[in-house]
Amino acid sequence: MSSATAVAAAPSRHPRDGRPAPRWAVRTAHLIPLLTLPSGLWRVALVAGVPLGTVGVDEPIRGWLAAYIVSLSLVSEALALLAIGLVRPWGEVFPRWLPLVGGRRVPPPFAVTAATAGAVALILIWGYAAVNVVLGDGTGFTPAGWVLMLACYTPLLLWGPLLLALTVAYHRRRCRD
Repeated sequence: MSSATAVAAAPSRHPRDGRPAPRWAVRTAHLIPLLTLPSGLWRVALVAGVPLGTVGVDEPIRGWLAAYIVSLSLVSEALALLAIGLVRPWGEVFPRWLPLVGGRRVPPPFAVTAATAGAVALILIWGYAAVNVVLGDGTGFTPAGWVLMLACYTPLLLWGPLLLALTVAYHRRRCRD
C-alpha cells in the first residue's frame, strides 16, 4: 500500500447521510472564514505595531495582551472554519482521530443546536458591538483609521445570519426526507 492511497470514507449509517449540500450553502460555508479574516488581520497588525490610524498606539503590543489578541484572532478563524463542517462529510461523521466519538455519526440535533447557539451568540455579540460603534464618538482613531476599522469589522455582522442560514440547510438535508 503506497502513501498516496486514499482512505475510503466510512459507509453511511443513515439514509439521510451523504446527501449533497446545496451549492449556495457550500459557497456560504467557504465565505464565512473570509468574513472573519479582515478583523483578525487588523488585530494582528495592531499587535505588530503597524500604524492603523489608532491614536496613542504607535509601537507593538507585548506580553499577555499581545498573546490574548493573537489568540482571539486564531480562535475566531477556527470557529469560522467550523461552518464548513455543515456542508462537508466531517459534519456528518466525526473524524476518526477524535477520541471516543471518532468514526461515529454526528447526531443532527447536536450539530443543529451547537450551530444555532453559535449563530444567535454571534448575532447578539456583533449587533451589540455595532450599536456601540454607531453610538460611540470614534475617539482613538484618525478618520482614515476609523474607516479601516469599520471596513475590517463590518463583515462580522454577516457571520451570525449566514451561519443560521447554513444551519437551516443542514437541518433540512440531515433531518428531512
